[in-house]
Amino acid sequence: MKPRAHGLHAMLRRCTLALVLLCAGAAAPAAGAPSSDWQACAALAQAAQRLACYDRWAARQAGADAPAATPPAIPPAPEPALAAAGAAQHRPEPPDLPDLPAPESEGCRSSRYTTLSRFWELERGSDCGTLGFRGYRPLSVSVVTANTVNQQPGSDNPLNNAGSAVPYRRTEMRVQLSVRTKLAQGLLTQGRERALDSLWFGYTQQSYWQLFSPSISRPFRNTDHEPELIYIHPVSAELPWGWRWRFGGIGLVHQSNGQSLPLSRSWNRVYLMAGLERGQDWWLTGRIWQRLHESSANDDNPHISDYVGRAELNLGWNLGASDTLSLTARHSLRAQARGSLRLEWMHRIGDSPNLRLHAALFSGYGDSLLDYNRRRTVFSLGLSLLDF
Repeated sequence: MKPRAHGLHAMLRRCTLALVLLCAGAAAPAAGAPSSDWQACAALAQAAQRLACYDRWAARQAGADAPAATPPAIPPAPEPALAAAGAAQHRPEPPDLPDLPAPESEGCRSSRYTTLSRFWELERGSDCGTLGFRGYRPLSVSVVTANTVNQQPGSDNPLNNAGSAVPYRRTEMRVQLSVRTKLAQGLLTQGRERALDSLWFGYTQQSYWQLFSPSISRPFRNTDHEPELIYIHPVSAELPWGWRWRFGGIGLVHQSNGQSLPLSRSWNRVYLMAGLERGQDWWLTGRIWQRLHESSANDDNPHISDYVGRAELNLGWNLGASDTLSLTARHSLRAQARGSLRLEWMHRIGDSPNLRLHAALFSGYGDSLLDYNRRRTVFSLGLSLLDF
């Protein structure tokens, strides 16, 4: 009975082990290999063979795992030229930039500065250097007609009275040349960051030419020469109603017509001057002068200040980019008021910033030195070249 019981017990143990392994396999899901793999290992009787079989089975399970995702392919770098072209094609357009002021290298030509600052180079940024030629008063050629013409000039000095009349015509040509140069700068403004003072020499020549008088060989009726020395000092002071005081100055001027007696006319004077402006549209300049004394014997034109005046105001208005109006008034500053008024209009021609159509109306004394004591009204029309 014992041998049979022992065999029964061994068979029961094998059935129980098989049942346990079967339950374990059902509880643990297979990684990818069929369940017969590990069942075959479990059926091996030798422990070493069974362990080796399990090792092989585990290795197969690791190889059976899902493969890792293939990394995306990296495209080859584009050629430099193609890359630049593509970038330029897709680069957004830059926004429109506002108009920038003209660079300081343009100096007295730069529109970032006002009319007076450019004209007298009051700031270091508006400086165009020394010993260069610039326009002063307009260079002009005009046809003029007047209500009267001085055919026999006279003076309060008996030595300066013409002996006979010349049949001049009331219509003639007027030619004016005017230039200046800066002799020195920074004389009294050294160490100031922006302001720049200056010393100038100017020369103006005005001629009346009897072009329409062939019977008397078309002579020049009169030519006035006017050299002057001018010192300009910049100022920056705010004034009421938006005006601004921009400069002060002093000058010495000689004016003569270069003729001999009895038609000789000349005088010398010293003056003070100042300039104001209101933005880019308006400017106002003024002068007051004192004649330098001459002996009565040498005075070609006595009492000239009582006729021509002792002070002058010039008011200018820029109507726009193409038109300018100005009014110049002179006064004798005496109870017997004499002097003159001059109204001028200039219109820009074409694209040139300096060439202008020029019309002027003058009434009073001193249109020329020869006419210093003769009142007349003159209308002129011509071409002018402004500051260059």
